[in-house]
Amino acid sequence: MPLVRIALRQGKSATYKRQIADGIHQAMAETMGVPPADRFQIITEHGPDDFIYDPDYLNVKRSDDLVFIQISLSAGRTVEQKRALYRKAVEVLGAKPGIRAEDVFINLVEVGKDAETSKSNWSFGNGVAQYL
Repeated sequence: MPLVRIALRQGKSATYKRQIADGIHQAMAETMGVPPADRFQIITEHGPDDFIYDPDYLNVKRSDDLVFIQISLSAGRTVEQKRALYRKAVEVLGAKPGIRAEDVFINLVEVGKDAETSKSNWSFGNGVAQYL
């Protein structure tokens, strides 16, 4: 049930953006058990004035190829699963479309405090909380 937001600088091809989306979904499926059909992603592009980042924060050397990936998901994943996701995402995106590890910025936003609360925070259409 994740909702993935991918933000990057303007100018990348449709293929490049699709490879990021595919790679993130693959990483979530392999490390967090996200089903193949559970795919909801939003990609936004930004000009240089609207894409602001520190190129050296925490001694990570970022470039203008930086990609922000924010994943909203139900609470309950372990620290080990989250770390596995970060590693797998860097591996997959490094292979295709060729993003440097330093340029993959991931933020997880957990929805709900527990499984029951998490399930009540999602509606996939028709005005229904399908997971309840």
